[in-house]
Amino acid sequence: MAKQPLSDPIPLRVPRDVLANIEKIAKASDRTRSWVMVRALRLYLAGEGADILNVIDGREAIAAGDDHDMDDVLGEIEEIVRGKVA
Repeated sequence: MAKQPLSDPIPLRVPRDVLANIEKIAKASDRTRSWVMVRALRLYLAGEGADILNVIDGREAIAAGDDHDMDDVLGEIEEIVRGKVA
């Protein structure tokens, strides 16, 4: 598998206890500290970070006029539900 291009190095200060845990994990898994930190960041971006990015995307969509009136949406849902029940 081809390696992904990397950014320029960035300075990062972390609490000493966090760094100690990163170093323990890196040693135990025979990985680098960078590998452990990138993996942790990817997990964050897949969870809480993804939620934040989705909010940003939604706000941008609304600003671009890609939105729907809530009353219309609720009305369509009610029609669908009535159609399924009947």
